[in-house]
Amino acid sequence: MTSILRSEWLKLRRSKMWLLLFVSPLIAGLSGSMISMPADLPPWLYLQTTVFYTHALLLLPLLTGVFSAFICRYEHIHGGWKQLLALPVSRSSVYLVKLIVVMWLLAAVQLLTAASLYAAGLIQGVEESFPWSSVLINIAAGWAACLPLAALQLAVSTAWSSFAAPLAVNVIFTLPNLLVAHSRDYGPFYPWVQPLLAMMPGHLEIGAFMVPPQTLFTVVLVSFAIFLAGGLAYFTRRAI
Repeated sequence: MTSILRSEWLKLRRSKMWLLLFVSPLIAGLSGSMISMPADLPPWLYLQTTVFYTHALLLLPLLTGVFSAFICRYEHIHGGWKQLLALPVSRSSVYLVKLIVVMWLLAAVQLLTAASLYAAGLIQGVEESFPWSSVLINIAAGWAACLPLAALQLAVSTAWSSFAAPLAVNVIFTLPNLLVAHSRDYGPFYPWVQPLLAMMPGHLEIGAFMVPPQTLFTVVLVSFAIFLAGGLAYFTRRAI
């Protein structure tokens, strides 16, 4: 798997996809730096909710689909899958490495989002100390909640040779987040809204966002296992 990881790293270095890492953190940070701060709420709590909501409602799920489609793009062009799988590597290793790369990219996006939150607080002139523990916990929870969606999007991206088709599907299913996120019954089960629910501060009630963590992450783990097993089984058995 190490050689496959090096190969994926070289592909990323030669691409301009790195620029996408900054899109969502920049937009989310700007939203936090330009809002009017209420006097009756803890400043960091309010900023954290604003920045994370902007980041995780639409942009984070969209980036998950973009990253998944992009790392399969090279193999879909000019018979790249045949060239890759002709090497002494297993199909399962190739598939798992691509998932690992997607999650690495999402981890970078999450850390940049935490940095943008900190920068927004400096711009707003917040004098209280930065709540590192709660912020990093929510950042990590949002990253973990991306696992089912990444596994699902990777399966779609390996199945379809078109670069635009998986992205179109991802956009179609991301837009309902505006409604599904406010549903206590359906929100925890919708992969595109799970990162948002996981990143919301647990001690702040905002509509239907107060989903029990046990329920949310049980659903996340089960759905990740199902999507990963299904995608891996399809990829290892498909004719290339």
